[in-house]
Amino acid sequence: MSDISKTLTEWYASNKRDLPWRHTKNAYNIWVSEIILQQTRVNQGVNYYYRFIEKFPDIYSLANSDIDELLKIWQGLGYYSRAVNMHKTAKEIAKNCKGKFPDEYNELIKFKGIGDYTASAIASISFNKKTPVLDGNVFRVIARLFGISDSTQTKTGKKIYLDKTQQLMGNHNPEIFNQAVMEFGALQCVPKIPDCINCILNKVCFAYKNNRVNDLPVKKIKTKQRIRYFNYIYIKHKAYIFIEKRTKNDIWKLLYQIPLIETEKLLSIPELSRNKKWIEITKNTNPEIEENHIDMIHVLSHQIIHTRFYVIKISEINDYITSNYIKIHASGLSEYSMSVLLKKYFNLFNN
Repeated sequence: MSDISKTLTEWYASNKRDLPWRHTKNAYNIWVSEIILQQTRVNQGVNYYYRFIEKFPDIYSLANSDIDELLKIWQGLGYYSRAVNMHKTAKEIAKNCKGKFPDEYNELIKFKGIGDYTASAIASISFNKKTPVLDGNVFRVIARLFGISDSTQTKTGKKIYLDKTQQLMGNHNPEIFNQAVMEFGALQCVPKIPDCINCILNKVCFAYKNNRVNDLPVKKIKTKQRIRYFNYIYIKHKAYIFIEKRTKNDIWKLLYQIPLIETEKLLSIPELSRNKKWIEITKNTNPEIEENHIDMIHVLSHQIIHTRFYVIKISEINDYITSNYIKIHASGLSEYSMSVLLKKYFNLFNN
């Protein structure tokens, strides 16, 4: 195993990408990069990382920021709970840890939004602790190298992968080793059609020698995606429009949106006219409803959102609208953090 580790770290030294978070061991910067990259490709994450660090250069600037300010920077990355958890963790570290991240895995994992992977990454990269990092790239490399058929998404499977990676790390520098395995999985041992013939580890790779490269690693079958139907109502009153903040424990929590009616299917105007919420919105407003609507489909990892957008011009604002929505000047819409779906719609609408 020592030979494999040595080969990987030497490969890393010659092939690693020049990424901004690799020029520091500062735990704050490592934390930010790892949270961004949890559900984001590296080429997209780099620009977000630069913008994030420019806006919030340290734990105190993040802790003292307004959550809407943070969500605005995060806009487009998705999985907004990541940003919300970062905000909570920043406040806790600033208040209870004098602005410094603990250097032990067991302490790091206690913070909101810091799971096994992120805690291991911070501990090993920032504090040189021997904590193996298990992400999709590492699972793939380890499964193929050693022919592990256990699922990566079960407790038993994860324990097997952890033990094997720990053995492979041995006495090597944990910071370099972890990044080497992750980079090898990202660049060489890729999910589909890896270049196994020219791989530096093909002589010791179980999957290559046994023609099982496409079979490993083993994952659970993905859960069925939930289908939802959103009817958005774009209300316009002179130069003003109306928005609301999503506050329920659902997708896009704390982001803003135009009025929404969620139904069991997309509704036509005659069907909407019988909906209680539509009646409340349009009552005593002298609504002028545009007949043409825009339909869009937005796909998330666990949900498919079928969306229809309606535009209503009103000459009067009723009590329901005043009580339930925020009145803003249409020109100020870009100042509010919204989902990618709504951004796409407004870009289309405004063009």
